[in-house]
This record gives sequence, structure tokens and C-alpha cells, in this order.
Amino acid sequence: MNENKILIVDGMALLFRAFFAQSYDARRMADGTPTNAVYGFLQYLFDAVNRFEPTHVLCCWDMGSKTFRTDMYAGYKANRPDAPDDLVPQFSLVKDIVAALGIPNVGLEGYEADDCIGTLANRLSELGHVYVLTGDQDMLQLVSERIHVAIMKKGRGNYAVYDLDFLQTDKGVRPFQIIEMKGLTGDTSDNYPGVKGIGEKTALKLLQEYESIDGILSNLDALSKSVKAKIEADLEMLHLSRTLARINVEVPIECELETCTWSGPQDPAHPVFEQYRLTSLLKLIG
Repeated sequence: MNENKILIVDGMALLFRAFFAQSYDARRMADGTPTNAVYGFLQYLFDAVNRFEPTHVLCCWDMGSKTFRTDMYAGYKANRPDAPDDLVPQFSLVKDIVAALGIPNVGLEGYEADDCIGTLANRLSELGHVYVLTGDQDMLQLVSERIHVAIMKKGRGNYAVYDLDFLQTDKGVRPFQIIEMKGLTGDTSDNYPGVKGIGEKTALKLLQEYESIDGILSNLDALSKSVKAKIEADLEMLHLSRTLARINVEVPIECELETCTWSGPQDPAHPVFEQYRLTSLLKLIG
């Protein structure tokens, strides 16, 4: 029986969440460099490791804001503010600490962390059961028999763990329909519009009836006049939004399972944790 349990961490999702949850925390190193987000990130990471008890852990990161999606649509994520000044120095800091824990940092310029996560989740699911740790609902499109997506909820150690059944029960969709939904409704946080005037309720109803955007388009005449008119007016954006929403699962990256073996913090982690005044966190991990 295959007992590998592989935890793939969405590094940016954890780090941003940690920063805003800990922004009142003035934790700093001796030279004044802030470490509050790193501290929170490690709390989240160790909570998840204690909860899911993985045999392997890896962490994926965005590598700059330019990706194949911004080439396709200039407005993609253009609404996002710059990272807060106190967070910027913690981007490289957190990767040092992740590496000191023996966890590979994975990312590739031109692709988002989501794409790296999707690629590796698919590949590694042949070798074990994959859990994706994130706060990003887009990841639900990755759910399969052997890939579960753990969405972090309010409060530490609180997750909604999606498998195929729970996705159907909770959202009323199958994994590929997450992409179709975004094509229809767009995504305000990623700043692409979908079809103007179509919200989640209408999109869900259409998908439950016609299964996919292609199914909807081949039944346009069966739709109400107003929905048909909205779709026809925004056909190009509908197709573009669906493409932007789809996670690319063929990113040219490598990450061998052996490099991700997790056995808890080893000796090399201790000096790094001391240097960054984070030693107290090591007792959180079993």
C-alpha cells in the first residue's frame, strides 16, 4: 500500500495571510528586519504538518509579477497594491528558513506558484496522496481522487479539506467546472471580468444544466434573452477569462520526491532559527 503523503504548500498564500494576521506584531531581528510574517508563516506550516502528518513537504512561490497571464491580458492582477514595506524583506528570509528545514522552495519565472503547484500535484499524486495547503479557492480545480485541497479558514489550524465528494456537496461543481465558473463570472481579486452581468448563481445554474461553457455556447438559443445577449456581447472575454483561470499543469519544473522527505527540523535548522529569533517555534512541531 502506498503510504506517501505529500504536502504542497502555497508559500505566498501563507506568507500574506501571516503578515496581515500578525501585522500588530513588531517582532524584529537585532538589525531591525521585521520577522512577523515569517513567524506566522511557520506557525501555519507547523500546524498543517501536525494535522496532515506528511511524509514529504515542498513549498511553491511566485517568482515576480510577470507571467504568461500578464502577457495575455495586461489587466491581470493589475489591481493589486505593492507588497507592504515590512513584508518585502521577509520574502527571501522565509525561503532561507524553509530551506533550513530541508523543504525545497520551488518556483519558475513566467509562471505563478499555482501553476507549479498544479504541475507537481498531478505528477506526485502518482507516488502518493497529495494535500495542497492554500487559501486560494482557484486551487479547487486540482481536486482529484488523489489530490485534496486544504483551504485555510479563519483561525489557525482550521481547514476545509476538499475531496471530490465535498467539492460537489459544498460548491455544487466538479473540479473542471471551477475554471468554467471563473470564465463566466471573472475574478475580482485577479482583475479579469468574465461576462458582464453574470454572477455566481446564474453561472452555477448554467453549468448544472449544460455542464461546461462549450455546452452553454451550443445551447445559446435555449437561454433567456438577457443571458444570451450578455454572453454574446462578451464572448471574447469569456474565452480569455476561462484561459486565465486555468492552472497550467505542464510547467517545465523538476522536483523529485526524495528531495522533499520530511522528518521534522534537523540540526542545521537550529542556528538559522536562533539567528532569526524564532527558536520558540521549534517546540510547536512534533
